Amino acid sequence: MPNLARELRVTDYFTLAFGTMVGVGWLVLMDDWLGRGGPLGAALGFALGGFLLLPVGYVYGQWVQRLPDAASEAAYTAQVFPPIVSFFTGWVMLLAYFIVCPWEAVAIGKVAAYIFPWLNSLALYSVAGQPVFLPRLLLGAAMTVFLAFLNYRGIRLSATFQNWTASTVIFLFLLLLGISAWRGSPTNFQPLFRANPFVSILLTLQIVPYFLTGFESAPKCAEEANPGFKRAGYMRAIALALLIGAGFYALSIVAVGYVAPWQSLLGKRFATAIAFEQSLGAHWPVRLILVIAFFGLFQCFNGNFVASSRLLFAYGRRQTIPVAFGRIHERYQTPSVAIVGIAIGTIAGLLLGDALLVPVTEVGSMASAFGWLATCVSFFLIERKLRSRAVTLLGMLVAALLLLMKLVPAFPGHFTQPEWVALAIWLVLGASLHLRGKM
Repeated sequence: MPNLARELRVTDYFTLAFGTMVGVGWLVLMDDWLGRGGPLGAALGFALGGFLLLPVGYVYGQWVQRLPDAASEAAYTAQVFPPIVSFFTGWVMLLAYFIVCPWEAVAIGKVAAYIFPWLNSLALYSVAGQPVFLPRLLLGAAMTVFLAFLNYRGIRLSATFQNWTASTVIFLFLLLLGISAWRGSPTNFQPLFRANPFVSILLTLQIVPYFLTGFESAPKCAEEANPGFKRAGYMRAIALALLIGAGFYALSIVAVGYVAPWQSLLGKRFATAIAFEQSLGAHWPVRLILVIAFFGLFQCFNGNFVASSRLLFAYGRRQTIPVAFGRIHERYQTPSVAIVGIAIGTIAGLLLGDALLVPVTEVGSMASAFGWLATCVSFFLIERKLRSRAVTLLGMLVAALLLLMKLVPAFPGHFTQPEWVALAIWLVLGASLHLRGKM
């Protein structure tokens, strides 16, 4: 029976985790972030979110060293909870990864249309008042097929692609920060908050789980570590990716708020690009930002594709869904059927078009927080060291708070009917696959 190829090193795990977090949200949703918290409120929301998630990252680092299983959350919770609980815990976490794939497939057309307006032509239909254009649909589908092919042919090929895209994003982003510092002004930053500081930071914190989901993607590929890999490397990769990812988002908000009056950007598509174009009076910064965005999109799409396909594969191998998803390609040593399944699901989600973008962040945030909470609770129940239990308890509290902010109506920005419907559909799909897996 073939096994997954063992090719990954510490750098690969870092770029996988970082890339899974950082896509194009900082370009296509910057106006939403500024509208939630203002420049300082939104930046503090992301920075605080990254810091608060460190205990959760610690728990994942501990779990993967003890139990290197692609099922990750499902495997961890299975140690202390009944099978049905572990199944739906992992299934909800799979949603957090998978839902990003059609998001990025839609976003690539949205970003490309900023450069080539003709892509916004040949509208086929509308979803929630948003037209779905044929050229953008084809572009998203082509990108999905390309990444599916890349992943199908081997994890080393996918990891190399991830390393190059992540390195390019980080380098060009540092250049963008320099431009903001050179041409920006503190007056553009006023007022610092959209509402009062607490509400501004809280509204941003609600979406942080979605955009920082990815630091825990490394355990999904734990079975593909190089034979010489030291398990302590998981912890380093997770912590570094979490801190750099949160810093990336926080600094992107600061850069935009510093380079142009942020209130003039509210309601504007591609507010990040508009801010730099207005400040410099030239179009070349827009090209630079779009280059970063494309590389960020590629790395985020690929990272979430890898993570979701491994989770789906692990479910098939555990026979909790149809066993076909657990097959490994004899030549390429990849979860080939799971990869094809994620690709098909991505293209199906792509058909929803731009209407998918903002609601996805809400559902993804809840799914991530739920998975983090279950993972922390599971570790707390088996851990005996007092210090580790204390850190784990902090992780539980953070994850529980992030989950409650999405589910309890008393919090602004809580789940509305469309989010509940989307979650219900996903749970019904999981239940039906689970029943078929048992037949």
